This record gives sequence, C-alpha cells and structure tokens, in this order.
Amino acid sequence: MASTRLYVGNLKYSTTNEQLQEIFSVYGEVKQVNIIEGKGFGFVEMSNEEEAEKAKTALNGTDFLGRTLKIDEAHPPKERQPRRDFRS
Repeated sequence: MASTRLYVGNLKYSTTNEQLQEIFSVYGEVKQVNIIEGKGFGFVEMSNEEEAEKAKTALNGTDFLGRTLKIDEAHPPKERQPRRDFRS
C-alpha cells in the first residue's frame, strides 16, 4: 500500500470521529479522522503506510456499531466533468 490515508465506508450516520479514532488507534497513531456527515463514509489517516495496512487488514469486513466496515486505500477525488445541457 502506498498511502497512509484510508477510506472507511458503510458507517452508521451517527458514528463520531472519536469512535473511529478509538478503533483505528489500536493499529498505530491516527493523524486525522474525517467523517463526511450524512454520507456514511469517512477517511482515516495513519502515521505511516505499515500502520495503515495493518488497520485495513484487521478492520475491513468487521462489524462496527452493527455495520460491516469497508476499508480501502483512499484515492484522490476524480475531477468532475462539467454537466452538459441537453435542452435545446
């Protein structure tokens, strides 16, 4: 894995940054947690790639607050294409 930033999906909307920090800190130093409010996903940044890989391997597919976590390496957002207007 070439990144320290992880995508964390399938979160309950009530999940807090503190709760995510707590479960990820078992696998190393958590530098930043950012839950996207009302979307059911967020991002966790670990201090190094080894810790990020450990956390991903250990937590992906596990139950957290009644939901099965989906964890993957975070990718930069894709550039959005402008919408075309099909009205004539």
